Amino acid sequence: MKRLPVISGLVVSAFLLLLPGSELYYESGHGSRCTTCHEMQQAYDQWRSSTHRASPCADCHGNAVTPDAAFHMRNAHRLYAHLKGELPERVGFGNAFVIAMTGRCAACHRQEYSAWRSGPHGSSYERILLDKKHNTANMLMDDCLRCHAMFFKGGIADLVTPISREGPWRLQRPELANSPAMPCLACHETHRQGEPMQKAGPDARVPGPSQEISRPSLAFFDRRTQMYVPLTRLPMPAMQDNGRLVRMSKDQRQALCYQCHAPVATMQVGSGDDRTGLGVHEGISCLGCHAQHGQKTRASCANCHPKMSNCGLDVESMDTTFKSPDSKHNIHWVKCSDCHTHGVPSRRAKAAS
Repeated sequence: MKRLPVISGLVVSAFLLLLPGSELYYESGHGSRCTTCHEMQQAYDQWRSSTHRASPCADCHGNAVTPDAAFHMRNAHRLYAHLKGELPERVGFGNAFVIAMTGRCAACHRQEYSAWRSGPHGSSYERILLDKKHNTANMLMDDCLRCHAMFFKGGIADLVTPISREGPWRLQRPELANSPAMPCLACHETHRQGEPMQKAGPDARVPGPSQEISRPSLAFFDRRTQMYVPLTRLPMPAMQDNGRLVRMSKDQRQALCYQCHAPVATMQVGSGDDRTGLGVHEGISCLGCHAQHGQKTRASCANCHPKMSNCGLDVESMDTTFKSPDSKHNIHWVKCSDCHTHGVPSRRAKAAS
């Protein structure tokens, strides 16, 4: 009986040392030893030809010294399931892993991460799903998870209660309150094939026509299939303005924006959550005004307009939603006639004045 505590202690110690020891073994192979579990072969092959191939698996997925006991217990559970032959149809990530990986993106992409975290796409579960104004006007539904909390396993009823237009609403999983509802992996597939970004030439200058417009990792995570759709395969919508086909920018990055900021089935501009430009801004890309990760629009007017407009007015002082959210002139759809209610002056009249 005296030996029982000692034996138990040795067994527990061996178990605690086994997991980090095995993780160190796999990490020492720089990813190649991960393929000893055959279900990882596809992920490994994709990683070797991806933009992140210079980053070891542990940089994104955690390692033996990751200070998270739950992380190591999940690895142990996966190992046990593997030994029992209980393998998933497709290797994927649970919500906890996605949230953890999002934080690790900051190690290399500090500027992008900071802009995203401080912008609207860095909003938390609590801010998005417990919004009183939205939940009162729109009934929460499973389709909300197509763009928000898309990696969460379960339906909206497993995440928020009550499912009604009368609150107060609360999260069924309160530990997710401050977690990002739209993590980096919502729009970036880290194993997407492509070349790493590198500086070219001794002075790091690249001619304009040769500069990259979008990263190969840009892709939309489809919650239903649990697969990514790359940017090149995302369709651009044919938007309508009361039956008239709207002139669209050729910027393919907009196709990713339209996956969430989409119109209703009629494809009418301004319906649903659509913000397609009309009027003076028709044909301009979303990214022409919205900074990529932070979505800041402060410099958007100055990017195209001189300080003084053709009207002799500072465009930033005009009565639009750029100046004030309370304006009746939405900056996305503002027309010359919105301000020139008695008719738009001709070019000759402008020149004479």
